[in-house]
Amino acid sequence: MTLTLWTVSGAPSPWRVALGMAFKGIESETRLLSASRREHKSESYLKLNDRGTVPTLKSGALARGHSVAILAWLDRAYPDAPLFGETPEDAGRIWQRAMDIFDHLPPATSGVLGPIFFNGVREATDALQEAAERLRAELARLTAILEDTPYLGGAHAGAPDAIAFPHVRLLQRAIDTQPELMAALGLGELKVVSPQLADWVVRIEALPGVAETFPPHWAEAA
Repeated sequence: MTLTLWTVSGAPSPWRVALGMAFKGIESETRLLSASRREHKSESYLKLNDRGTVPTLKSGALARGHSVAILAWLDRAYPDAPLFGETPEDAGRIWQRAMDIFDHLPPATSGVLGPIFFNGVREATDALQEAAERLRAELARLTAILEDTPYLGGAHAGAPDAIAFPHVRLLQRAIDTQPELMAALGLGELKVVSPQLADWVVRIEALPGVAETFPPHWAEAA
């Protein structure tokens, strides 16, 4: 069964799906859409996903949207290397952790990175400092998990890791490109903010197939 993933370079939601497939060793074709040209709102794409959002994953005649729903489908369609655990107890714990990260980490990250990446903010305003404080609190939650286990999903990379990694890696991207501003926000070095998170990023990036999930425009800008 051929899988086709529609994505936008750097968008966290489709990146989650690409990571989930990498963790499972699943190959897919990638269709890269241009957000600036609003290709995700084109007539042809809306026939696949009437919300006009990414990701969309197509398998056979069926197209699926929403990253977490796709991760759940992948676990049923490709049971090896489960993303949500093997037992009912695992599933309950991992689903709770995955949805807690899904509900809280993206808005906390966007509160800091949105103004920097999209609005051109280059100084540590009061609003940005408040956003950074909220983000540090969410990073502390991830750190607490990683004090006891190598991955957010447990002994193996799973759904919580796929959901969290794009946001943490985008944070690292901001640290790399705006080091002075991020330092002023108390987010100057990930290994200082959280050695556990920094080590987790290294472990995730070392997994097979993960490097291929990175945003194409990062390589173009290098």
